[in-house]
Amino acid sequence: MTKIRMNTEFRNKILNRYVDHAEKENTQEREGYLQSLEQVDVAYKNAFMLAELVVKRAYPKEDVDLCKSLKQKYGQPLDVVAKDKCFYFSYAKDQLEDDEDERDRQVSEHFDFGLYGSVGGSSYSDDTGKQFAYAYKRDELVGKECNPDILAQQNGKDDNPHKTKHIDLNDKALGYSGRYSSYNSDDDNHIGITKEFDSQFYLDIIGTSHCRSRTIACTREEFEVFKMLKQAKANVITCHQKWIDSIEKQKQAMKTGLKAYRYLSEGVELMTELGITIDEAELVRVNSTGLTIYNPVNLASMIKGMKNTTMTREQKIALRMEYEKKESVN
Repeated sequence: MTKIRMNTEFRNKILNRYVDHAEKENTQEREGYLQSLEQVDVAYKNAFMLAELVVKRAYPKEDVDLCKSLKQKYGQPLDVVAKDKCFYFSYAKDQLEDDEDERDRQVSEHFDFGLYGSVGGSSYSDDTGKQFAYAYKRDELVGKECNPDILAQQNGKDDNPHKTKHIDLNDKALGYSGRYSSYNSDDDNHIGITKEFDSQFYLDIIGTSHCRSRTIACTREEFEVFKMLKQAKANVITCHQKWIDSIEKQKQAMKTGLKAYRYLSEGVELMTELGITIDEAELVRVNSTGLTIYNPVNLASMIKGMKNTTMTREQKIALRMEYEKKESVN
């Protein structure tokens, strides 16, 4: 039987099949990422429960209610109660270091509980906010056919059209406008994932000025709990980066090897050695995404998918999970 020669299409099919396998494979890197998601949920819960106590201690409910009632009586001039999800918390050091003076006694830091909230020290907005949002909402973004790994894949690289394109698509899918407390939504996400996430963390504050000018006092121990949230968010970014770095290295090794192969059978042998079942006949009849389009069941599913195309986010995620389940069986 004549050997089938390797070509670019076959290489892409094999590579895509491998990447799909690698993203589902239970590795130390993937497990570390999944554990970081569980840990940040706990950190969010603990930090916000404490934030409620600290903020209400600074702005007692009776004072907030009084201000609201005065606004109802006197109108806009007394509109001084607002909801916010970011706060400047501050504590005073008991002792100063030898190289410090009284100006160093007060320790303050900005804490934003929003999905895109910065993980950095005092920045209101930086790339860490997007890195966390994409890593934390990875499944939702995959369900919307976006690339949540774009920042990890492009880590250390200059801005470029490819990177910008996927960042814009991710932000749109998450309903993020890029402006504080301003949200977008798309056709199947009327509320907006970011707005829905942020809505859990708004508290009443008194004062209409910027949050830096209304620093809220707390104890050092309370401050450390808020810091633990930032550390947990930073850990999600780090663990996600490690996982994606691992997959990218595997992809590069696969590309190099596949480029050297002359025959399709060599690619099949490689996949077999990697523990992935695949045969030449399957590769010949699938498209470059790895979907066996001429299999009657899959072809019928593809044709049905060409109509009634408006789906909710939940439906898209459910379909993705069903497809992955079938692939794991195969």
